[in-house]
Amino acid sequence: MTETANHDRTKLTSSEITAVAHLYRGEVYRSTIWRTRLDTTTNWAVVTLGVALSISFASPDASPLPLVLVGVLVIFFLMQEARRYRYFNVWRARCRWMETHFYAPMLDEGDLHLEDNWQKTLANDYLHPRYHVSLMTAIGRRIRRNYLWILMIQSLAYAGKLAVHPAPVESLEQAFRRADVGPLPGEFIVGAGIFYISTWIAIAIWSHFHDDRRARLRKTDSSMG
Repeated sequence: MTETANHDRTKLTSSEITAVAHLYRGEVYRSTIWRTRLDTTTNWAVVTLGVALSISFASPDASPLPLVLVGVLVIFFLMQEARRYRYFNVWRARCRWMETHFYAPMLDEGDLHLEDNWQKTLANDYLHPRYHVSLMTAIGRRIRRNYLWILMIQSLAYAGKLAVHPAPVESLEQAFRRADVGPLPGEFIVGAGIFYISTWIAIAIWSHFHDDRRARLRKTDSSMG
């Protein structure tokens, strides 16, 4: 009987509408807090890269090694930010779902279209909470939004350091010798750097096509994720 009543339901009471409004405010607050946390990790990545740039370009004889080592910290911050993004995306998706299925129909038509059972999708998300995107998708999105530029600046700065300090480079062999790190030859360091930046670019491109494919498969313009 309860299930039948649920399917036949076409309206919300005024108290239920008020409760949904307060629920929306709470989700907006949570998404705002987690959005701020995303900005924090990006700021950390920018600051550490800035410190590495300052050290490496402090003098012509300064080592380019800090620009290599800072990559470890940048990737650490990227992993942290991707994890935070998965949480943020939960709150963002719920807010967007309520905006498109609750507020927009109410403002446009005055009809919440409960017969579409959008409220059941939202209820299930509360009853069985889960991430809406995978960790790899989250990493790709954060690279596309912010970290691609950070990684490109790091790579270009490293190449520039090898090219100009302590004097303008005259041959590729000389550039490789400047890139030597202890027993590791410069060819290995440069090759690892190319693999490093290529991997993150590939993940960013993959996530772009993955998001496009998900968007095409959706039956509506909005989704939980």
